[in-house]
Amino acid sequence: QVQLVESGGGLVQAGGSLRLSCADSGRTISSYHMGWFRQAPGKEREFVAACNWSGGRTDYADSVKGRFTISRGNAKNTVYLQMNSLKPEDTAVYYCVAKRSYYTGTYRARDEYDYWGQGTQVTVSS
Repeated sequence: QVQLVESGGGLVQAGGSLRLSCADSGRTISSYHMGWFRQAPGKEREFVAACNWSGGRTDYADSVKGRFTISRGNAKNTVYLQMNSLKPEDTAVYYCVAKRSYYTGTYRARDEYDYWGQGTQVTVSS
């Protein structure tokens, strides 16, 4: 059973940076597609970023393109979300997601992913 654990959330001022990390507590996630979703209060959970199993393909929501970067660690056991130039509207709970797949593309839909972490809070103050 994949158990995703996120870390790295917190409070930051607008314009600042944070790096979120996600790893499986019990096994490697090297053969999994990984992604990040977020949910702000009163809003739908939305796609943020995704990468395929090799890390060679990435995809971003338009709202974060150019500011956020998803990447995998050298051993492919960890996935990161580097968030720069943060804005108050980035405030949300961020969820790490995973899907075992060797598809060369990426997935954006929530129901494509089989595993979800518990979420980590990111708060950006103005």
